[in-house]
Amino acid sequence: MAPSFGRSISFPLSPARSSKPRAAAYHVRSISLPYRSHPLLAHLHTHTAAARAWAAAAAAEPTNTSPSSGLTHIDALLAAVAEVLLLPEAQAAVRSASSDCLLDAFLLLADAHRGFQEALLALRRDAADVRAALRRRDDAATRLASATRSQRRTEKELARLAGAVSSVAVAGNNKQSARLSLAAGGAEEAEMAAALMDAAAASAVASAAVFSASASVSSAASTSSSKKTASTFAAFAKKTAVMETADLAPEKLDELEHCIDECESGSEMVFRSIVRTRVSLLNIRTPAI
Repeated sequence: MAPSFGRSISFPLSPARSSKPRAAAYHVRSISLPYRSHPLLAHLHTHTAAARAWAAAAAAEPTNTSPSSGLTHIDALLAAVAEVLLLPEAQAAVRSASSDCLLDAFLLLADAHRGFQEALLALRRDAADVRAALRRRDDAATRLASATRSQRRTEKELARLAGAVSSVAVAGNNKQSARLSLAAGGAEEAEMAAALMDAAAASAVASAAVFSASASVSSAASTSSSKKTASTFAAFAKKTAVMETADLAPEKLDELEHCIDECESGSEMVFRSIVRTRVSLLNIRTPAI
């Protein structure tokens, strides 16, 4: 009986002792920071949501939206993307086949923002031509008509750029495709790929809103200038008193020039951030040996 009693005591204790290390090991694994809770990923989600919120507000009231504020949101989002790309999970996601769409997205964004910079330069020239036409009395109608036509062509180019980046937004909204393409690589990599593509899509949505808001400011200025000049020429035809040429420059034209001043520095900042992001993606895909 004594030997049997000894065995009955030792037998239940031995698995208990052996189970403690297993429980401790399991506990260590369970307290590792979940992927969704990573501070850098949460930071990325915050800026992604902020960029989308700004774009929605700009779409609702384009004339009351400052394009430069949208550029600030985009740059902050790209800075968050750069931080996330330092994570091993992000680098694993970029090395997968699904990163091709990320590379294409940032290439398209870079082209669009380079085109935006060229459009800003064109708008600055157009605004200067409109202002010069308003100040001159000789051949002012011809000069203004030419400047206005050029300004409207630039506005159409801005609309084209807004439409071009929409393809990035559509691709980024399809997060499920990124997850499926990374199913073999693990859930963390799949979620990271989806988050990065969502950030690229939010950048595209905000960029489209910036381009559209800039076009709206330009359109308001060109319309105001045309109306002001039309009323002036009507006064000439009736041989009535004409306003001083200094008073002909409309307030909307001043707003356009102020908008261009603000956007030029912001657009250069965003363009450089986009290029740096794409270079980082390429370096992760093809590390130097």
